[in-house]
Amino acid sequence: MKNIGIWLDKEKAHIVTLENGMEAMNTVTSEVENYRIHGGSGTRFKGGPQDVVQDSKYLEREKHQLKAFFKEIASNIKNADAYVIYGPAEVKEKLNKELQEKYKDISLKVKAVNVADSMTENQMKALVRNFFKTNENS
Repeated sequence: MKNIGIWLDKEKAHIVTLENGMEAMNTVTSEVENYRIHGGSGTRFKGGPQDVVQDSKYLEREKHQLKAFFKEIASNIKNADAYVIYGPAEVKEKLNKELQEKYKDISLKVKAVNVADSMTENQMKALVRNFFKTNENS
């Protein structure tokens, strides 16, 4: 039986594969840019000149970069019996939604989407191992 756990944030995805008592870990890095919006009021007076922030352009670019990141993850996690997704932010939910929309065969096998903050590689492996150990019958 092959089980896969994915811990991800916007920067990277750690894919833990459990198969026949063996563990393997693979990391996929994303191309999602971190940006900080510079802008706002250019003066301390009300109604003074202001910079226009092209927020929608950044968000659209980020959306496309996330889709490419999710495609890369999906290509790395094919042919497993069950999946669990972990992460600290909303990216795990976006991945699950993308799997449901574009990768139905994978999304049907997702057992859970859980919150998990930053952790070491050993902690990630233990988290995935424990999840599948306690949920073997489901």
